[in-house]
Amino acid sequence: MSEAGAKVAKELNKKMPWRIMRYYFFGLATFISLILPWIVINGNHFFLLSFDKLKLHLAFVQFDMQEMYLMPFILMILFLGIFGMTVLGGRVFCGWMCPQTIFRVLYRDLIETKLLGLRKRIKNKQNEPDMSKPENKVKKVVAVLLWTAIAFIAAADLVWYFVPPEDFFEYMKDPGEHMIIVGTILGIVAFLVYDIIFLKEDFCIYVCPYSRIQSVLYDDDTVMAIYDPHRGGEIYKDHEKMFTKQKELKAVEEQAECTTCESCVTVCPTHIDIRQGLQLECINCLECVDACTTVMGKLGKESLVRWSSEKEVLYQKGKTDYFRPKILGYIGILLLITVILGVMGSKKEHMLLNINKETRLYSTKLIEDDKVKVDNAYIFLLQNTLNEEHRFYFDVIVPEGMEGKIKITKPSAPFSARPGVKKKKVVILTTDEILVDDPRKDTVIPITIRAYALDDKAKITVDRQSTFIFPRADVLKAAK
Repeated sequence: MSEAGAKVAKELNKKMPWRIMRYYFFGLATFISLILPWIVINGNHFFLLSFDKLKLHLAFVQFDMQEMYLMPFILMILFLGIFGMTVLGGRVFCGWMCPQTIFRVLYRDLIETKLLGLRKRIKNKQNEPDMSKPENKVKKVVAVLLWTAIAFIAAADLVWYFVPPEDFFEYMKDPGEHMIIVGTILGIVAFLVYDIIFLKEDFCIYVCPYSRIQSVLYDDDTVMAIYDPHRGGEIYKDHEKMFTKQKELKAVEEQAECTTCESCVTVCPTHIDIRQGLQLECINCLECVDACTTVMGKLGKESLVRWSSEKEVLYQKGKTDYFRPKILGYIGILLLITVILGVMGSKKEHMLLNINKETRLYSTKLIEDDKVKVDNAYIFLLQNTLNEEHRFYFDVIVPEGMEGKIKITKPSAPFSARPGVKKKKVVILTTDEILVDDPRKDTVIPITIRAYALDDKAKITVDRQSTFIFPRADVLKAAK
């Protein structure tokens, strides 16, 4: 090996393999997903969609189901984020973040290979374990049992984002009363066992719809695992494999550097040959990059398979343009949706209040001093959306000039409302003043009902618009 080649090999050996980096990322993602449901701030979770209590927790803020208008924005951020990620980095979500990939690595690389030795090497994913050996059959049963146990943990973790752990374990003390949760967990476990042990990467290739839409999102600057045919040589022509040995390749392309060792093929979890070019099955796990880096590094050369773009490797038209208009557009849209979500979420009301007038417009009653009392009755439906009990009451805000003339006579005192319980109140507004002297028609007076918590009025206050109907002059005269 030349001095320059030795220098290249030394530099390559300093770099951490992509596979190891993925393992660290998988560990971090697993830790976050497991610990997040347990983190509670002021009784609220980071994310919880509770169908049981009809609540949505988002960023440790609790929302009622009437505020589910936030969910479309969350879904838009999720899908646009994945689409933008695909335009920028190909199927990087599949290789680095998808639970299917993480679970397969956990089962295949850790359980089957490292713990039980069913597979000989992590770098060879093409050869399935030899199940003709009795000891391997025992190991396979152990592997299935281990994965089933892990699948129960994964299923419970998923359920915790819909039924929080503090409720989940309480419910599981009497599972017969909560068969929907039990059935959901058993269904998820059954799917994970079938998917990870039997379906395997066929899920990525044939079932997952994401692979079908990725080709629409790709462009020449999309970063992916890509083979350099200019250095390595054309192994395939018109999708037909032309060379299986280096001497055959050298006879046609003397400068070709590919050793035809097929390390990039044997390590591929979706069983493709990256040298064939862009393929839907590639999940951007970059294990082929690691494999070629190891082989070519021994020869003092850089890898023939790189994480780069077609523009840079195939067409050699310059460096990859990461911040192109399409990417900036995705970033802009995501920022806009995030800002809208933040603004709408910040306007959360800490109580819900619906006001409906009774069918009778008003009632009149003669009182002392030849005065007529006019009552308007309303049905208030109030719900305390916080986690603690509060005492509530109401104020009436009237147009200028009518201050103090419309009063609440019922309820006569503040009342308590427990968390999450809807409370129905009949509210009567009364006046014994002549608000309007109109001989022709009843008068509709716009008012504002302000509901508030006595112990935290600054935070827990909502306003609702309504009306007070004042009778015409002849009705008042007839009541006297």
